Amino acid sequence: MSSSHPPFNLPLRVSLSVRAANAIRQAITDNTWKEYLPSERRLCEIFRVSRPTIRTALHLLAKEGLIAIHQGRRNRLLTTARHKSGSQSRLVGLIAPEPVSHLALVTYQGVSEMRAHLAEHGFTTEILVCPPGSAKVQQRRINEFVRQNRVFCCVLISVSKELQQWFSEHSIPALVVGSCHPQVKLPSLDVDYRSVCRHAAGILLGKGHRRLALVVPNSGVAGDLASEEGFSDAITRHHQHEARATIVRHNGTAANITAKLDALFNSAHAPTALLIAKPQHVIIVIIYLLKCGITVPDTVSLIARDHDHNFGIVSPPIAHYAFKEGAFVHRLSRLMLQMVNRGYLPLEPNLIFPKFFAGGTVRQLA
Repeated sequence: MSSSHPPFNLPLRVSLSVRAANAIRQAITDNTWKEYLPSERRLCEIFRVSRPTIRTALHLLAKEGLIAIHQGRRNRLLTTARHKSGSQSRLVGLIAPEPVSHLALVTYQGVSEMRAHLAEHGFTTEILVCPPGSAKVQQRRINEFVRQNRVFCCVLISVSKELQQWFSEHSIPALVVGSCHPQVKLPSLDVDYRSVCRHAAGILLGKGHRRLALVVPNSGVAGDLASEEGFSDAITRHHQHEARATIVRHNGTAANITAKLDALFNSAHAPTALLIAKPQHVIIVIIYLLKCGITVPDTVSLIARDHDHNFGIVSPPIAHYAFKEGAFVHRLSRLMLQMVNRGYLPLEPNLIFPKFFAGGTVRQLA
């Protein structure tokens, strides 16, 4: 049966915040305001919408590079962006202190799958390696990278406090893979390292160990700092006043780790149990112990904070923490897709607690 009516496309349902953003964008294009937007309250009055709707609309415009959001001050118009075409950047920047292939296994897997999911949704990704160093140099590199590439949003992988602060103060949507430093307001996804290290120390205390040591990089990364806090908390939580928790900070090299362990085991408080933060450092520690004639677990018990696939195939298997298949990977991909679709994420930490695998490297003391 034929019809004389022409075909019509069904109208798209557009949210109120998107409609508000469209109206503000048009006003900016029409040069309604000079350098700054009116206050949020005034915008609510002009467009007759609620403050949450205006705030969401402003985040959408900031994502497009039309405005710069300043907390506690009026939001500034970016004049260089007023007459740009309406095409939206589809580039996601990955910011890391080292090549992605050098990252912990779970982080590498998560980033790889996240990039594949973003590609399926039409987004490209570009990696910027920003090694530790001068905060000003790092911030300048980030600023150039973001502006030259018209980055849509960023993933921050174990970056410094200064870089986290830079993104927190600017209007570029970002997700921290890792933990945020105190006072930094960004969405984040990380292992609950504080709880993990508190749990690991509790296991060792429960096995009768009273001299414990955490071997951790002196990185300044929030997750490592949280690990130290959780490890020390366990002593208080378990009311073990005679116990001693030593933090062994190192620079990541075999020579430095060995020197730190020399000082530790030649002291009056040589530990009977070690918690090692990074999987790549476990082998360095074990080789050192073997050279010194210290056996695991007969003389020293050992737990790895993170996972490595080799931990389960050695004999005895190394006690460690790991996620159920794909748990971290799927959470990261889901958060990133939410951010590229909405233009922002709630400013809150997303923490995951992994499962403890006992292995055979923890001994009960008599």
